[in-house]
Amino acid sequence: MTGRQTSSSGPADPRFFNRSGPFEAQVLADAAEASLLPPREGALSATGYTGIAPLQVAGPQEVSFLDNRRYAPLLEETKAGLVIVAPAFADKVPPHCAALVSSKPYLAWSRVARLFHPKKPVKPGIHPSACIDATAKVDATCEIGPFVVVEAGAEIGAGCIIGSHAVVGQGVQIGQDCRIGNHVTVSHAVLGERVIILPGARIGQDGFGFAVGPNGFESVPQLGRVVLEHDVEIGANTTIDRGSVNDTVIGAGSRLDNLVQIGHNARLGRCCIVVSQAGISGSTVLEDFVTVAAQAGLIGHIRIGAKARIGAQCGVMSDVESGADVIGSPAMPFREFFRNVAVLRKLAKKASGSAEGGSGKQ
Repeated sequence: MTGRQTSSSGPADPRFFNRSGPFEAQVLADAAEASLLPPREGALSATGYTGIAPLQVAGPQEVSFLDNRRYAPLLEETKAGLVIVAPAFADKVPPHCAALVSSKPYLAWSRVARLFHPKKPVKPGIHPSACIDATAKVDATCEIGPFVVVEAGAEIGAGCIIGSHAVVGQGVQIGQDCRIGNHVTVSHAVLGERVIILPGARIGQDGFGFAVGPNGFESVPQLGRVVLEHDVEIGANTTIDRGSVNDTVIGAGSRLDNLVQIGHNARLGRCCIVVSQAGISGSTVLEDFVTVAAQAGLIGHIRIGAKARIGAQCGVMSDVESGADVIGSPAMPFREFFRNVAVLRKLAKKASGSAEGGSGKQ
């Protein structure tokens, strides 16, 4: 096809996303665990609501949401038929709109969006071009895409989707309802249930380990595994090294962004977040609910306490206490970092003023 292509109505192009509905307002309220407030003028849609859309473009049959005060003016002008809001904005909803009131409007929006756009269903079957070893165990309910390789002794649980050109290495175990993206390689690994790995990720390759010998570097055997616990999500082109002796572990519910590097023997607790281009060196431990922001770097053999937050581009060279917020390189508490910045600015201004004062004509 040539020429400019027009977009479809709403945010989800049906060429790429499944659609469901319409749904009655109470069904949406139940899914979102929110309170339903009927319009002050008019009535709820008799035919239900057909989809989701931003406040500025949503129509009378669509659902929208507000989660940021900066966009409150858009709420006053919206034509949406149903809006998800926090309690503080319930009285700001236009009289023609119904409202779903939730203390966590973004979570409610997510649940409603998933109702209208459920994930791709599994289409059981093995593509003729896939190469499945005779000793591998692939559940009959799995979808195995073109040119997939499943090596000897691997096991793939019920309801999994394995994308085109993915490689599942010898002995790998994959739990049920996992989604393995195109061109992913998984080796020396055990995956729990509902694990998602986006395209291009590399799981279980050699860790960066070597000894110095008389004639140069000698590689150290990497004899551990990678363990991805239940509900872990791994971003595109992320790499997770297998352990050298101990396992590399990503705890249940954790989310790794695209382009993240996890070194050998690292252990992440439950529900950790690691944002794009961050790197975690070998044998470092993150306790539960730690957040590591973009481009942060953590050296090896340190411990990050539960619920600590590591700022963007932070260089972490020692242990971080539970609940601490650190930034800078070397990492330091937020307040200390910004005090240092303020002092440096004052010194720079003072030095600049002195230089200008001493440059007068003699």
